[in-house]
Amino acid sequence: MRAEPNERSEQVSQILFGETFEILSWKEGWAEINTANDNYTGWISRLQFIMLGHLNYQMLQQTPPKLTYKAITQAWKIRDNSVLYLPAGSSLSFLNGTTCYIEKEKFEIIGQIGQNESIDLVAKSFINAPYLWGGRTHFGIDCSGFTQVVFKLKGAQLKRDASLQAQQGALINSLSDALIGDLAFFKNADGKVTHVGMLLNREHIIHASGKVKIDTIDEKGIYSEELQRYTHNLHSIKRIF
Repeated sequence: MRAEPNERSEQVSQILFGETFEILSWKEGWAEINTANDNYTGWISRLQFIMLGHLNYQMLQQTPPKLTYKAITQAWKIRDNSVLYLPAGSSLSFLNGTTCYIEKEKFEIIGQIGQNESIDLVAKSFINAPYLWGGRTHFGIDCSGFTQVVFKLKGAQLKRDASLQAQQGALINSLSDALIGDLAFFKNADGKVTHVGMLLNREHIIHASGKVKIDTIDEKGIYSEELQRYTHNLHSIKRIF
């Protein structure tokens, strides 16, 4: 998903398999879209999606599909006997047993569907995933993409950017009142929210900065043992669940 309708434009986000969006406008081979799950706007190539009928689109909004949970889940595309590799958080639309239907396309899902791991284990499955601006998968992810996908896998919908996520949930007064799964937000020199991570406890945070990793946190912010300095200044803590 790009900021402008061309391949050289900045990647602002990624659309995972089975996620839906509305088309706002067209420009040559590109569609300007607004995503259904987080109301995010950008451009996507016409080659990368299948058009849904209005009734099917409405049905998916009313009955959210099951998700994939592993870093990679294989989907066998029946029509041409090829295999797709689905990242965690992909939506298995109109699932019947292990068969997923998207309009006229039929996919057979190979492997386990669904799991019930705690939120800290879901988050830790992303450890060492490289940082990628606009990324939302184990193969490249940014700070807000990381928290968004982790919470999606636990049934909660976050907005796309850290500054937008900071507007969600209930404010926690201090780190001493925080619980596992709370989100910690961090500010730049101008006081604007520019980073987010998830608390594992009152002393440790998991976040995407260079890669997904666990660092120490206190009332001042994130302290990197590797760099031997504070890297992010604490802005606020929010509770989503």
